[in-house]
Amino acid sequence: MPPRRLIPRDLSHPTWRELRPDGRERVERPRTSRRTHVSEHFHRPAVSRQRAVESRAGVELTNLDQPLFDDADATKRELVDYLDTVADRMVPVLAGRPLSVIRVRPRQPPFMQKNVPKYTPEWVRTTTVWAEASRREVRYALCDDRRTLLWFANQRAVEYHPTLAPDGAEHPTHLVLDLDPPAGAAFRAVVDTARLVQQALADAGLAGAPKTSGAKGLHIFVPLDHRVDVEEAAAATRAIAARAERLDPEIATTAYLLEDRAGKVFVDSTRSGGATVAAAYSPRARPGIPVSFPLTWEQLDQVTPAAFTIRTAAGLLGEGDPWREQMPQPQTLPDELVEEGRGIPIARVQAMHEGKRRARARRQ
Repeated sequence: MPPRRLIPRDLSHPTWRELRPDGRERVERPRTSRRTHVSEHFHRPAVSRQRAVESRAGVELTNLDQPLFDDADATKRELVDYLDTVADRMVPVLAGRPLSVIRVRPRQPPFMQKNVPKYTPEWVRTTTVWAEASRREVRYALCDDRRTLLWFANQRAVEYHPTLAPDGAEHPTHLVLDLDPPAGAAFRAVVDTARLVQQALADAGLAGAPKTSGAKGLHIFVPLDHRVDVEEAAAATRAIAARAERLDPEIATTAYLLEDRAGKVFVDSTRSGGATVAAAYSPRARPGIPVSFPLTWEQLDQVTPAAFTIRTAAGLLGEGDPWREQMPQPQTLPDELVEEGRGIPIARVQAMHEGKRRARARRQ
């Protein structure tokens, strides 16, 4: 199948003509200067027999009334409408950071996309990052504006996972504790563990902001001063996780291997370095399309993650931007916290070696 190509028709008034593999033509015109919101009227071209086509911010949107995926209980239109509504709050969280997305094509399982496809429009900003694990360069998108977010939405990109450090920077802007409950656990257990993390942070003179993960857990973000490097942030994250576990080892664990968690909430300290985390306001590719939703510490006792979906989240937000509003100011890390963390093995590496040891023992 020949590749898709975009051919300029007139450079003084750039209109793009896309030649599809079947020889048909699609015309794309540039973004207008007037910002359009989901609540406003948007351009609706003529409807063909094969598919309905709409356009927002110069992005052609197709097949909007199709189900997003099996068990989604939502259409592609609902995804696009939600992302369009929260774009002014979500784009600042994504902007300038290499972005991985989870897409869902019809009748296919979800998949993570890091490398942008060859047909990506030229106006989508990208950056190239060396991936040590795969020994190759990866060309990531930078979702810097509403137009790019809508283009991703039309590609059925449901989840948005930016890096913790901006493009080209060696300093993460946040450290993250990811609280992951065991199967079947009530959200109360996650909240209780979040309180342990909150206490561990307070004891170190730090403060963080919680949000639902969009699944069954919580993410706690701690904003960092620009002088904190990757290694220091990773060490401090391990130390905070270990301190939270020590506060109540009956409910919290730092055990990376699932079989070692004994029904406790996992305090994951491995979200550091080049790791990505589901962004605030990002939908998740799960039944009902839940959303990673910002909360105050006081709200943790009053909510459940299932309350926040692409159908409810925008209304609950109103005109506010709670992720920006509740985020503490950037903080420096105490030296003693970093030093403690340097003495704690990296959970993923430790688990890898332990898994190999157990495998050898079973073979003997």
